[in-house]
Amino acid sequence: MITAVDVIRTKRDGGELSTDQIDWVIDGYTRGEVADEQMSALAMAIFLNGASPREIADWTAAMIRSGLTLDLSGVGRPCVDKHSTGGVGDKITLPLAPLVAVFGVAVPQLSGRGLGHTGGTLDKLESIPGFDVNLDEAGIVAQLKEVGAVVCAATGDLAPADRKLYALRDTTSTVESIPLIASSIMSKKIAEGADAIVLDVKVGSGAFMKDFDRAKELAETMVRLGGAHGVDTRALLTDMSVPLGRTAGNALEVRESLEVLAGGGPSDVVELTVALAREMLDAAGRPGLDPAAALADGRAMDSWRKMIAAQGGDVDAPLPTARHTEEITAETGGFVVDMDAYAVGVAAWRLGAGRTRQGQSVQAGAGVEILKAVGERVEVGEPVLRLHTDTPERIEAAKETLRGRWSVGAEPVERGPIVLDRLG
Repeated sequence: MITAVDVIRTKRDGGELSTDQIDWVIDGYTRGEVADEQMSALAMAIFLNGASPREIADWTAAMIRSGLTLDLSGVGRPCVDKHSTGGVGDKITLPLAPLVAVFGVAVPQLSGRGLGHTGGTLDKLESIPGFDVNLDEAGIVAQLKEVGAVVCAATGDLAPADRKLYALRDTTSTVESIPLIASSIMSKKIAEGADAIVLDVKVGSGAFMKDFDRAKELAETMVRLGGAHGVDTRALLTDMSVPLGRTAGNALEVRESLEVLAGGGPSDVVELTVALAREMLDAAGRPGLDPAAALADGRAMDSWRKMIAAQGGDVDAPLPTARHTEEITAETGGFVVDMDAYAVGVAAWRLGAGRTRQGQSVQAGAGVEILKAVGERVEVGEPVLRLHTDTPERIEAAKETLRGRWSVGAEPVERGPIVLDRLG
């Protein structure tokens, strides 16, 4: 007979959980027979003692079996999903999904909301008037067949064990465990039913994984999990030491994504969007195509408009803007040589773009606009950052967060490569 106490003790003492133990505890937790405090203890034991590749694979499989999986076989085109581990200014899903759909590949992008310093894709899209993020399975399949791209919330019956465990990890300081991160991400992604998955694993101050070796270990673990379930999975390790693009916030990032879809936008956002699109097209069996051309000639924008309209969004409505703005200026002249991504993310959160707990509302127009990016020249008194918020009493806390977290030097610097490594 398996008991929760025995399972906890095994992992607490550095032992390896059996497949039966893992199946039992995930099923019991999903049904409420394993208490939160027992799963908290087990999560901490895994955090401290790790898990073997076999344990991680069994844990992931058990979480997939805790609910239903999407059946995308009727979509009629290859289905490729993308997942980012989260960063500051990471708006890539917005231009990427409609871009890949241009080439006859379906993108079932089930996304989440922001918590803390990283923004949520659903929060960004909900700044578009009328946009509906809540679709059922039939709606998802129908839109993939008709439009080729959908960005919406996961249905409630996909990997419900992960949804419970994710909330628990967030309140028990066990988020940063590689076995728990990998199984959380991949259980949801595999349950979504895509033929292939491309992972964007962020590295740097604005990412959950600050260290390259740890980020690579996470990427390797997830690629291995995908392969074990018969899903072609590959990963790009990408730089998140400075913010991606020039905005961090909800409507601000949508506006910047529209610039990319119109053939412009910040070069780093374009570079990463195109790199991920190429990986997704290759995974769909369509290598050698040129996604950059579809950004330049308007096809990606046409695809975006179809996707937004299909989900009830008003593609021509103006995006929300914050009621108050304030600029931070340079005290010395020279070149911007550093801008800490984490600080920018926290500042955007403090301005109202993010939340401190699930269920909080966010300000659509709040965030940080980067007027002078790393490598650019700035004169004394020239604005470097612009803060946006509906609640001006938040501005001082945001300014304090940014103080000392960006700097100006005498010599220009070049940003390093966006894509640091590729796996799979």
